[in-house]
Amino acid sequence: MEKKHVPRIDSYRFGRIVIDGEAHTKDVIILPDRIVPRWWRREGHTLHLADLDEVIAAKPSVLIVGKGAFGRMRVGNDVLQGLKESGIELIELNSKEACQRYNELRERRNVAAALHLSC
Repeated sequence: MEKKHVPRIDSYRFGRIVIDGEAHTKDVIILPDRIVPRWWRREGHTLHLADLDEVIAAKPSVLIVGKGAFGRMRVGNDVLQGLKESGIELIELNSKEACQRYNELRERRNVAAALHLSC
């Protein structure tokens, strides 16, 4: 049986991420089987559960949230509760550390990442 490809983060810096050789300059979601480019949240620096519909539908075991280079994106209480109810573990980190953690877990766990690329 052929092993499915899990996206890999090649590099991250403020405002730019490279995933599997493709550069992105807008926030992204990485699901176990695909990339959701140009991820938009209804409230820029606050993450709400409604912003994660595609993540919840994908049912990862872990969601890593990259809160920006300086950690300015806030995770709303509705996210904490909704992910808990969905059985999804949440890891919140600054985006550089989130990218590193995603790469560490991507082969061993069913992991997704929601990454704010700037502040």
